[in-house]
Amino acid sequence: MTARITGLGTFLPAETVTNDDLARRMDTSDEWIRSRSGIGARRVGGRTAQMATAAAAEAMQQAGLTADQIDFLVLCTTTPEKTFPATSALVADALGLRCGAMDLNVVCAGFPYGYVTAYGLMLTPGGPERVLLVGSDAMSSIVDWDDRSTAILFGDGAGAAVLERHPSQGELLAADFGVNGELAPILYCDLGDKIKMEGREVFKRAVRAVSRSVEVTLEKAGLAPTDLDVVLPHQANMRIIEAMCDRIGIPLERTFNVIEQTGNTSSASIPLAMAAADRAGALAPDRLVLMAGFGAGLAWGSVVIRW
Repeated sequence: MTARITGLGTFLPAETVTNDDLARRMDTSDEWIRSRSGIGARRVGGRTAQMATAAAAEAMQQAGLTADQIDFLVLCTTTPEKTFPATSALVADALGLRCGAMDLNVVCAGFPYGYVTAYGLMLTPGGPERVLLVGSDAMSSIVDWDDRSTAILFGDGAGAAVLERHPSQGELLAADFGVNGELAPILYCDLGDKIKMEGREVFKRAVRAVSRSVEVTLEKAGLAPTDLDVVLPHQANMRIIEAMCDRIGIPLERTFNVIEQTGNTSSASIPLAMAAADRAGALAPDRLVLMAGFGAGLAWGSVVIRW
């Protein structure tokens, strides 16, 4: 028994902040931002629960499912609406779900962690038949808009996937996860405060960590980098994506990226890229798909599935 994705959904807030908009309030330019990150614009003004609900509703509609057919909800987020209850409870209520629900916070690495969590729940004896997996983050709410090092990078958004049990399609071939808490000071956000980041150190550490994680995952699966058909990297920085591909030997043209128009949407970035791959017709049955993320912690995770 395996678990395949049968529906995808996305949501981005209406308000757009372009690089030129940022240049009017701080010492930067469109060329400077694009050359260092690959970002041209980002969406802002979203709320985690509202965005998650919209993306999840679209995923359920694509899967042809109603609320009573969803057996569990996993919400990946680092920007919860409240200290408690979990934001997943608010989303479940908005969708009309009557099932278990949980929040999962691994910041930008959340979606690979969430995918394996959902997959594992479904393969547990007596576990759910269908799981709604959502990544939603309102990063603009924790960004210091006067800090050039972070304001240029982050945006708001949500992406969702419906996983359903299947006899053969959607096989999870291998995964790798890790965290190095000693590196917490290079990227963090205290309660009630704004994001603090040592950009150069994050760049260096992230490339090393996610590249090694992907290599370990491919080794576990018995695959070479060129065997991958679709690569869905966390959308933090286009230079990191390029460095990771170069380091591992993955053809860059096999990656799907939305970062130019979304910025770094944290746990939403991989499902947003997944939806872009789906729209391009790249997610056909038996395609080998890699999800790879990294974030504060420093945490990392990568997953290879057969679509």
